[in-house]
Amino acid sequence: MNKALLKQLEEKYQELDANPDTYLEGLLYSKPTNYWDYIQVDTLLTLQKPKTDFEDETVFIIYHQITELTLKLMIHEVKQVLGLDDFTSEKKFTEKIKRLLRYTDMLITSFEVMTEGLNYQDYNKFRLALTPASGFQSAQFRYLELMCTPVLNLVNSEGKKRLPEQPNLDDIFENIYWRDAGYNHKTGKLTQTLKEFENKYLSSFKSLVQTAQGRTLFDQFLKFKNPSDNLILRMKDFDHQYNVSWSRIHLKTANTYLNKKGEQKKATGGSHWKKYLHPKHQQRCFFPEIWKNDSILDWV
Repeated sequence: MNKALLKQLEEKYQELDANPDTYLEGLLYSKPTNYWDYIQVDTLLTLQKPKTDFEDETVFIIYHQITELTLKLMIHEVKQVLGLDDFTSEKKFTEKIKRLLRYTDMLITSFEVMTEGLNYQDYNKFRLALTPASGFQSAQFRYLELMCTPVLNLVNSEGKKRLPEQPNLDDIFENIYWRDAGYNHKTGKLTQTLKEFENKYLSSFKSLVQTAQGRTLFDQFLKFKNPSDNLILRMKDFDHQYNVSWSRIHLKTANTYLNKKGEQKKATGGSHWKKYLHPKHQQRCFFPEIWKNDSILDWV
């Protein structure tokens, strides 16, 4: 028995004001950890609940579940940056941005599962059974946006025209870019998709903005007085990949299934998807100040 290791364990539990003997004795009765238990494989593989008998609906569900898990990875990384009062290590910050880039690349490249991996006829049948559900309703997508940049940066140019001079949080959320997918500014009507989405998540979005105020990913970056060219380059890459490249591949996929031979079909959420999904309309940009001499739409 390694005496040094036992001493370290004893010191660890003493610091916790706990009896080390109790924890060590517990090891006598603990079962060994197996991969399937630790990863919860059996549970994970039961989370696909198709609503139709079309085989490709399972592919559709699993793809979106993978996307949600990837977004959770990204939120996990950004939370660590937001939680720091004194983020002085550019090296560590850059590593976080590199991880976000890596996860965003996964989101982009995995879209081929959708673009080329579904039967056209079957998809356009089983998707109707999902109405009014829509990928638009991904709350993690919105949480990540709100953690990356001050919320006013998520209002596009048309939305900003509608804002009062000193907008409050309610004003901003009434004109945030994603509402264009389900709100008619002329009639004041909301689609069922948007209505249910806001009923479930809007209060949590507003709470997050208040919590993250002055601490978003961009706010933390601005604390570096002289950021390196390498860090600025990484920031631009992440901004472009997430807000432009991913949107473009989404639009391409929608065109594949909803606009074949010019026959434009409606999205399950009811949005004018061809306009709404385009980066030029959404105008998402997490870090506007670093794009003064470049265009995020033309970044390569």
